[in-house]
Amino acid sequence: MAERELLKTDVLIIGGGIVGTSAAIALRRRGVSVVLLERDLCGARSSGINFGGVRRQGRAFGQLPLAQRAHRIWQDLPTLLGTDGEYVRSGHLKFARTAEDFDKLVHYRDGAAAYGLELELIGAAQLRSRFPWVGAGFAGASLSPEDGQANPRLVAPAFARAARDAGTVIREREEVVEVGRTLAGFHATTAAGLTVQADHLLNCAGAWAAPLAARFGDNVPLTQGHPAMAVTEPMPYFLSLSLGIEGGDIYCRQVARGNVVFGGGRVEPGAAGVDAIRSTTTALFRQMRSLAALVPRLEHAQIIRTWSGIEGYLPDRQPVLCASPGTPGLFHGFGFSGAGFEIGPAAGEVLAELVVDGSTPTPIDTFDLRRFTPPSTAHTQSQSPQHNESRKATTT
Repeated sequence: MAERELLKTDVLIIGGGIVGTSAAIALRRRGVSVVLLERDLCGARSSGINFGGVRRQGRAFGQLPLAQRAHRIWQDLPTLLGTDGEYVRSGHLKFARTAEDFDKLVHYRDGAAAYGLELELIGAAQLRSRFPWVGAGFAGASLSPEDGQANPRLVAPAFARAARDAGTVIREREEVVEVGRTLAGFHATTAAGLTVQADHLLNCAGAWAAPLAARFGDNVPLTQGHPAMAVTEPMPYFLSLSLGIEGGDIYCRQVARGNVVFGGGRVEPGAAGVDAIRSTTTALFRQMRSLAALVPRLEHAQIIRTWSGIEGYLPDRQPVLCASPGTPGLFHGFGFSGAGFEIGPAAGEVLAELVVDGSTPTPIDTFDLRRFTPPSTAHTQSQSPQHNESRKATTT
């Protein structure tokens, strides 16, 4: 019988997306030893299959401090990762179809200013003169000139490489099947027989994070969502901005080589389950109608690839980013609801600060998982740390 492998570390991270790997980088900078376990390949799930929008505009106000922190990290991406990941501050333009939607953009502009996000409102009369490619009938738009876009298929693996280069022990294709905590600390065992012992545990398991959290009494109503994505053939370059729309049913961007990446809406998994999720013709036709209305010259564009993936969603579309209320040494960072690409690097740094310092200068009260717990239950959990649990889990 092969000898079972044992690793000991200060921090165990479960999940190799951008949040987990950026946390690993930040922890290694503080001299903390880290082991990261990933069920598949790092960055292969939501971190690597998303649209690639690096935007602050449109986020809930409570997310803007985290988004502003992330904005500074993205600015220095080549130093952090050794690659720019095709990141450009192209600007993000968000359209309003109706006067009511434009009023929402005005309200958002006014509220976002308190967080240092400056937005320019553009009325209907100016739209066609400034952006001649836009379709008719829009009531206006909001421009965030320093928001941008990047290639998630380059950026997500680059975070993992940078974490490994910083000294993180990364083990891919390691499905965690048992996890628990005793007075000696946390322990996790994988299907391949690897056991990791750690003083701290970071739950960055994305769409699979809820079962892991529940092992320690932290229950959250996380569901899985599946974005519908597509990309066109290369076309003459004309669209420097990343586009969105109030209501969120379509978004698109054009990359330097001419392809237009677009998405909007979600698809349902077929009989093969979430691991074989694909976009559908129904979703694609719906997107193309919205896309052609927004940018008419794309009406006859040829689609060369479609895809989907798996993202973790919470009812209020806000992530969980906090220390466990009942289990000392356990920290959560998941549930970014399809909008974690931009803020992921900052979320990772916040988790590292919670581990090392016990607090973070970035406001995160909005992201506490106790918002989903009835007050009486929350009080009971806070009084009952779990020290002797060893439970089965299927996580990332």
